[in-house]
Amino acid sequence: MRSILTGAALAAALLIPAVAQAAAGFATANVNMRSGPSTAYPAVVVIPYGTSVEIHGCLANANWCDVSFYSGRGWVSGSYLQTSYRSSRVVLAPEYYRPLGIPTVTFEIDNYWDRYYRSRPFYRDREVWRRDVYRDDRGPGRYVREREERRDRIEDQRDRRREQAERERQRIEDLRDRRRDLQAEERQRAENLRDRRREREERIENRREERIENRRQERLENRRERIEQREHRGVQFNEDRPRRRGECGPNDPQC
Repeated sequence: MRSILTGAALAAALLIPAVAQAAAGFATANVNMRSGPSTAYPAVVVIPYGTSVEIHGCLANANWCDVSFYSGRGWVSGSYLQTSYRSSRVVLAPEYYRPLGIPTVTFEIDNYWDRYYRSRPFYRDREVWRRDVYRDDRGPGRYVREREERRDRIEDQRDRRREQAERERQRIEDLRDRRRDLQAEERQRAENLRDRRREREERIENRREERIENRRQERLENRRERIEQREHRGVQFNEDRPRRRGECGPNDPQC
């Protein structure tokens, strides 16, 4: 009898700090309080937006917290809970557990459901929930395995889409680079064509000027020759024609 009383007192002493360590929180939305730390577990009640709850502890490996709402008990995701920290409200996250004195707890479906959900309709199906949802040392349940497999498939699809998008982006960038190179080559070819056209036009212009100059020189030369021939014919005519009385010849020393 004494050992029983000692054990009860010890259990009560262990429970007192847990109750004392409950922290005040607030719901940030109309959120379901569930019978376990997962959206796969049955909903117990809807906590209205802004309603206060008591936070008894949170899981170490997931942002789910064990809370009290009026006379009910259940689990709410920390993403939908706020608490007061240094005179301001913050969304409950693992980095605030220690400063706020929120203990790290674990979830064991049999003990938790035996304590709080014996009168709930889903309690009689706890074997199904334990097999399909609950995670313990033996590994995850079927629901958790399927959810993780589905999450892995989604992640693989996202990775493939990201890789495909990266390949498409790289292909578009390569096309843009090739287009820029082609445009640069086309501009260079056009510039070369313009240079060759200018050179050809300059050569044609130079040849034309040379021909004009040559023709001008030929005309001048022909004109000089005609003038000289005309002068020569005039001199010859004067020498050959008969002189009148008193007229001097071209070589007459008396004239």
